[in-house]
Amino acid sequence: MTYTTLSLTLLFVLIPLVLSKTLKLGLQKDTAIATIRSIIQLLAVGYLLKFVFDAQSFIYIVLMISLMILTATLNARKKGKAIKGITWKLALTLIIVESVTQGILLGFKIVPATAQYIIPISGMLIGNSMVLSILFLNRFTAEIESSRDQIELILSLGGTPKQAVQRQLLNAIRASMIPTIESQKTIGLVQLPGMMSGQIIGGADPVQAVKFQLLIIFALLTTAALSSVLVGFLSYPTLFNERMQLIKHSAT
Repeated sequence: MTYTTLSLTLLFVLIPLVLSKTLKLGLQKDTAIATIRSIIQLLAVGYLLKFVFDAQSFIYIVLMISLMILTATLNARKKGKAIKGITWKLALTLIIVESVTQGILLGFKIVPATAQYIIPISGMLIGNSMVLSILFLNRFTAEIESSRDQIELILSLGGTPKQAVQRQLLNAIRASMIPTIESQKTIGLVQLPGMMSGQIIGGADPVQAVKFQLLIIFALLTTAALSSVLVGFLSYPTLFNERMQLIKHSAT
């Protein structure tokens, strides 16, 4: 695809801009900013990845993954401001998710240990973990606020912090995992996943593309489970003080 051809795809941006203007939705500025940022960010990443792939240096691979984890952590922590230490909790969660998934993929030699495989797969898994962490934090903080009286009642009757928030914690974990599970029920029937579609457009054998896509969706299940559970169990203790009273914390 040439840059001239790529520029024609801006027609897809023009349509929502016109609709927003016509219907007075007020989304023109956000749409324009999102478009400009996506162009700059993706082109920059494209050239950066080309350099990393050509270099085939383990150090560059680690630096790229570290940048992904840092960016994902800073973005997700905005949703957990009521949880003390949410920054390091999210970072630890992402590191564990990345270590477990890549440990399986590389340890069993499912994929080659090269930048072309490690970085794109890491990007998909870390990105998904970030989204799931945000979903969990949104649901968990909402559950805590809406059930504050019930939680304090359980505490006053001698219940432990874990017992007091167990229902809210499990509800939040379940809610954050459901989108991943539901999307995989209709995969291939309602939608062709982006990775698979990209490979097919690039000329890959469809069956081979399906195999790689299955690799990703199975890894995403682990990502969904680990992200929600780790963030949840790392977070809930800091909602209580040393006297086991429910309090609010600001994120650090």
